[in-house]
Amino acid sequence: MKLPVIRGLIDRRILASYRIDASVAARLVPAPFRPQLIHGFAVAGICLIRLKQIRPWFFPWRWGIESENAAHRIAVEWTENGTVRQGVYIPRRDTSSRINTWVGGTIFPGVHYHSRFDVRETADHLSVNLQSDDGTTRVHVAGHLASQLPVSSIFASTEEASAFFQRGSLGYSPTTQPGQWDGLELRCTRWDVQPLEIEQVESSYFDDKGVFPLGSVAFDHALLMRGIEHEWHSRGELCGC
Repeated sequence: MKLPVIRGLIDRRILASYRIDASVAARLVPAPFRPQLIHGFAVAGICLIRLKQIRPWFFPWRWGIESENAAHRIAVEWTENGTVRQGVYIPRRDTSSRINTWVGGTIFPGVHYHSRFDVRETADHLSVNLQSDDGTTRVHVAGHLASQLPVSSIFASTEEASAFFQRGSLGYSPTTQPGQWDGLELRCTRWDVQPLEIEQVESSYFDDKGVFPLGSVAFDHALLMRGIEHEWHSRGELCGC
């Protein structure tokens, strides 16, 4: 079944990013993807996004649904018909919505796993906890609004980081078929980010020394988006055969 254009509102989106040794990142992405490097480092992270009023484009706003969602992402590039493309590879998607877990990987691109979210936020402070039902994924991110990125970031400015993530609007995630990846493109009516100063960040994925040897990964920075109207567009499957 072809997915119709999905519309809604990004009520809140946190992009918590890590810088990773390029050789380690190369082992984590399947063909045809390869890590996209920034100043010699690969970039990966967690997207923590609350969606509201999600519905097919032809449905009125009142029919929309709401959910908390998380995606572990690695910035990648690949060659398609002789052209180098940029986006993200998403090895894991988690959601608070049972609907998303039912339709993910069938009607809606990408397999989704059900998780419990505990979110606490004010105008300038946010805390998001995630624990998956299957016990494999745990995330905690807490921070407050800031005026600039950390001086340790590989990005020279908020503007440079913002432009980088805006280019990575096309994501591919595993399907139920080995070697095939579902494509989903995010289109925002506007692009507006603010830096977050992180007080605490934990991830069962990025903290796993079996995946990331000591010294191969470090937290880099976080960005926040709020109140963004958007659309999701299916981009079909990509084969790594």
